[in-house]
Amino acid sequence: MAKRKVKKADTRSRQRMSAEDRKEQIVAAAIRLFSEHGFESSTHDLAKSLGVTQPAIYRHFPTKDDLVNAVYERVFLSEWRSSWDLILADRNVNIEDRLSAFYTEYTRRIFETDWSRIYLFSGLKRLQINRWYVALVEERVLGRIGAELRIAFGYPSAEEVPLTAEEIEALWLFHGGIFYYGVRDRVYGITPKVDSATAVELLARVVVGGMRTVLERIKFPAMAG
Repeated sequence: MAKRKVKKADTRSRQRMSAEDRKEQIVAAAIRLFSEHGFESSTHDLAKSLGVTQPAIYRHFPTKDDLVNAVYERVFLSEWRSSWDLILADRNVNIEDRLSAFYTEYTRRIFETDWSRIYLFSGLKRLQINRWYVALVEERVLGRIGAELRIAFGYPSAEEVPLTAEEIEALWLFHGGIFYYGVRDRVYGITPKVDSATAVELLARVVVGGMRTVLERIKFPAMAG
């Protein structure tokens, strides 16, 4: 008797849930499922984990692609902070300190296990998630850092001379290093040699020193005036 009452109460609770709350519940469960088992997981698996039917999921997400897009929106876009742009743009602070401050904030997000695992699983499946996020990072992070380094070192601005392929690729190599630091720790379970604060400080120094060398190699056109 007691068990039947609990089941009825649970059913009534599920029925009372608003459509928006139900969508939130489905997305949160999908993030957990995809993070643990990858994108091979089916909507049947998701429905089972939630204790609902597949049609209940389809009412909110007609296709699995719709659900994957919702996961991307939640994990990658909704967590993007406008304050990150402000940190990088603050020229009252020297460039190395700005990079340290930015990557301290940024890694708090990307070092989360769900974030790292979903990003890697989606890459293995060649899902659009990675392409979207790579384009976002190149524009909002690497492009901004490259432009600020130009100004800090006294080179032509990115508005005057667009960033070169060599600059962008070098920045990707540096940026990828800090991501892989998080992967070793959160995905592979291998403890890094230094803590994350030290890793970020090292990264800032490497970016500043390394990009100074990269910029010295580039033959910029003579600017009028």
